[in-house]
Amino acid sequence: MKKYLIIGGSKGITKEVVKQLSAQGDFCYVISRTTPDFPFNGTHFALNALTDDLPALEPLDGIVYGIGTINLKPFNRLSIDDFAHDWQVNVLGAVKVVQHYLPQLKLANKASVVMFSSVAAQRGMPFHASIGAAKGAVEGLVKSLAAELAPKIRVNAIAPSIVDTPLAAGILRNDTIKENMVAKHPLKRILQPEDVAKTVVFLLNDSSNGITGQIFIQDNGLISISN
Repeated sequence: MKKYLIIGGSKGITKEVVKQLSAQGDFCYVISRTTPDFPFNGTHFALNALTDDLPALEPLDGIVYGIGTINLKPFNRLSIDDFAHDWQVNVLGAVKVVQHYLPQLKLANKASVVMFSSVAAQRGMPFHASIGAAKGAVEGLVKSLAAELAPKIRVNAIAPSIVDTPLAAGILRNDTIKENMVAKHPLKRILQPEDVAKTVVFLLNDSSNGITGQIFIQDNGLISISN
């Protein structure tokens, strides 16, 4: 049984990660502000990972930093506070968590860290200046840590297109918008949380032992191929 720390874990993609890890017999430490509404194999800490003190934990086989933001505005309406908030949640939060638990990761025989980027860091998109900048920084952090923490700790990120989660509910707010979004993707579908969770679990387990420093684009073909 491996032990993983999931930052988030009560909603969206990370909820599915916890469920999938639990189903395969692994133990999950979940840090989130809201209590998970489903049974899982592990322990929940009702904390804000950005501002609260992080709990002491046993050796860890991996970390999933799964909290983020979707802040879409025209550039001239983005404030410095908007940029600072996106940077704090997406970048500095990840830095805080990985720095804090680095000793626990080093105690494992092999460990894996998974973060989240976005297709907005891969291709220029209108109204994505703040989140694109923050996720671009996440990608730089992933590659730097992968080089520094090898060979014992692997570090990767997933860059999805829009995922049908509570975080994206404000964008996917009606059937017409969903239909238009589906039409933009060559595979004619919107990513579901369990789709991305399967990629996370793959990057955590031994099946991905040869993979580090990579940004996995999971986008139903949105930026990978022409539609």
